[in-house]
Amino acid sequence: MSKGTLFDKVWDLHTVGILPSGQTQLFIGLHLIHEVTSPQAFAMLRDRGLPVLYPERTVATVDHIVPTGNQARPFADTLAEEMMQELEKNCQAHNIRFYNIGSGNQGIVHIIAPEQGLTQPGMTVACGDSHTSTHGAFGAIAFGIGTSQVRDVLASQTLALSKLKVRRIEVNGDLKPGVYAKDVILHIIRKLGVKGGVGYAYEYAGTTFEKMSMEERMTVCNMAIEGGARCGYVNPDQVTYDYLHGRDFAPKGADWEKAVAWWDSIRSDPDAEYDDVVIFDAAEIQPTVTWGITPGQGLGVNETIPTPEELPDSERAIAQEAYQYMKFQPGQPIAGTKIDVCFVGSCTNGRISDLREAAKFAQGHKVASTVKAFVVPGSERVKQQAEAEGLDKIFVEAGFEWREPGCSMCLAMNPDKLEGDQISASSSNRNFKGRQGSPQGRTLLMSPAMVIAAAIRGEVTDVRTLNGNP
Repeated sequence: MSKGTLFDKVWDLHTVGILPSGQTQLFIGLHLIHEVTSPQAFAMLRDRGLPVLYPERTVATVDHIVPTGNQARPFADTLAEEMMQELEKNCQAHNIRFYNIGSGNQGIVHIIAPEQGLTQPGMTVACGDSHTSTHGAFGAIAFGIGTSQVRDVLASQTLALSKLKVRRIEVNGDLKPGVYAKDVILHIIRKLGVKGGVGYAYEYAGTTFEKMSMEERMTVCNMAIEGGARCGYVNPDQVTYDYLHGRDFAPKGADWEKAVAWWDSIRSDPDAEYDDVVIFDAAEIQPTVTWGITPGQGLGVNETIPTPEELPDSERAIAQEAYQYMKFQPGQPIAGTKIDVCFVGSCTNGRISDLREAAKFAQGHKVASTVKAFVVPGSERVKQQAEAEGLDKIFVEAGFEWREPGCSMCLAMNPDKLEGDQISASSSNRNFKGRQGSPQGRTLLMSPAMVIAAAIRGEVTDVRTLNGNP
């Protein structure tokens, strides 16, 4: 088993005890909730007459079901309105901090917590959402949990979990122009598989990650779950501290220096022992696009869709399923695939740096007449910042719709949905069958820059060939 890693240190510090099942009872420092997975959990508490044990450690927002067009209340979708009302009622009843629409702080849960400094190194974080692994970018151990576990955290501030093994994933070198953090994580998942991380925490390390901004690190950790890992993290460093300094909930004054000293101490030891180590060369990573129905079915933008003969036996059945669903032929190029809808946003790529980069490629161009394209900021703060910088005007002038914050078409639990067998270029995190709202809808995952290139050309395009490439 691993020894001396950040994961081991944080796990040990938060261990309350060992349960008869052999699982660890783990204290959760920060609990994030939203409107979709919390109503049933609160109902379970009411049924048992239980209070929320530490309401000050829970923070709520709304993101999954909120419309990104018309946000007037009551929502047109009656179920969405009921979820909103239920969360409002529960937060008021239990004195839980709630960032509602119009508060200036609402947004996708995995964007608002980091931008406010709620997420900090050495924490344990839980949320009823798969992509809670995002928060590991700060050197936190963050778990996505189910509704019954949301109940457990509300009632006891603890979770029953089995300790994970730790795999160190090292990426070294400089990324080529046009290659982004999204491409890095899609490349890792492609190589290790969507089940490769089962039973593991992923420690992302190496010179490539050291050079990444916090928002880039968040993109990578966000999709650790797509590779089967329960969590993914990056050791905290000066990049982490520079990002956190001065944020709403970050330590202040003398407490800041104490915090940084402690954060330094929880970094993985130089002689830490890992259960597995995998090393990648950044120079080998290309702009990456998924072609199938799992995030592991990816390829470089200039590659062709693999034939069954090129795949291991274990991957051929899912490949056959993907060929049929996606209406692709083995051996055909992914570049040139016609695109109907382009979406920039989500908890993976809806931050201000994502929008800045996307705007660089949108400026001076026009969305193809055959494409519906829209940009959804990840939070009210991101929207405000983008508008202050004039990014919204660049997108609108190029033919993109500029929306209100929310999860939008990432999972389509709102009005933003594909229709029929439309095919989308998406900066989100999952390309499962029906993920974007239509049972026949098809999703190609890629970086925001690649989404912009697809929107302009009307087809999958290597962003490096786009005129005006900065």
